[in-house]
Amino acid sequence: MIAEAPVAARQGTAVDGVLLLDKPLGMSSNAALQSVRKLFGRIKGGHTGTLDPLATGLLPVCLGAATKFAGGLLAADKSYEAVIRLGVATTTGDAEGEPIYEGDAVGSMAQVPEVLHAFVGEIDQVPPMFSAIKYRGRPLYEYARAGKEIERLPRRITIYALELVSTSGSEISVTVHCSKGTYIRTLAHDIGMRMGCGAHLAALRRTGIGRFKIEDAVDLNRLAGFTETERAALLYGADALLPDLPPVVVDGARAEALLQGRAVAASPCPPQGSIRLYAEDGFFLGLGAGEPGLIVPKRMRARSLTRASNTDVT
Repeated sequence: MIAEAPVAARQGTAVDGVLLLDKPLGMSSNAALQSVRKLFGRIKGGHTGTLDPLATGLLPVCLGAATKFAGGLLAADKSYEAVIRLGVATTTGDAEGEPIYEGDAVGSMAQVPEVLHAFVGEIDQVPPMFSAIKYRGRPLYEYARAGKEIERLPRRITIYALELVSTSGSEISVTVHCSKGTYIRTLAHDIGMRMGCGAHLAALRRTGIGRFKIEDAVDLNRLAGFTETERAALLYGADALLPDLPPVVVDGARAEALLQGRAVAASPCPPQGSIRLYAEDGFFLGLGAGEPGLIVPKRMRARSLTRASNTDVT
């Protein structure tokens, strides 16, 4: 499990950890990342799970060695609060696009509960043209801006929950819990077309990624007002990106061997498959793999930074 509170991940001038950022409206995910990097001394960094400029909410930013382990979070489920405006479908699926279809929003409102229920479960979703998916080395949005339509194959996604929160005029507010790869803009568009009136995404806020929650995030204004020590105290350890992997503790000699990229003997036999590796003092060593009688290093860290952020290391 993730620790109840973040673990400070700064020692001297080195930064290593995960910041939960509440991205503001109108800022790209990359611009938000660069703002965080500037506040932490322009350390190496990356974000997990792009949010459009018109979206707000949870954007985990990985700093230092934590960037090595961001892949686990990219595959995590996500949760959103969304406002869908019925009656107009747009070229982009959101409020920035040009209208391409208009229908009777008021007359279609009675269908909302039934239509939302129809989208729960495994469904096929065609990614939007205005997305960062690559085609022949270029993102689809570049083709879209040039007026070119590229055929996209549908992708299988899962909508775990899609609940109506409220209605106001031609708008409905919903909460969504979905698998990776889900485009909420496309979901809004498809809901509108199923209802026959068209729709687009009017507002979006991400509230969760895996076990990370928006309640634990900090906005840029507050972050900028903190001292260096206070900012460091907000960071989760890199191992918080791998909460579902079983932890394995190794002694000093084997820890050093693993950090040097060498497999070590293990008795008793470790859990098979991916594992989190720790030294006896709680230092998170990195990602390994358990094999019969062996622990094999997969993605290791330099020793000297963050201790464990988890509470289930034994």
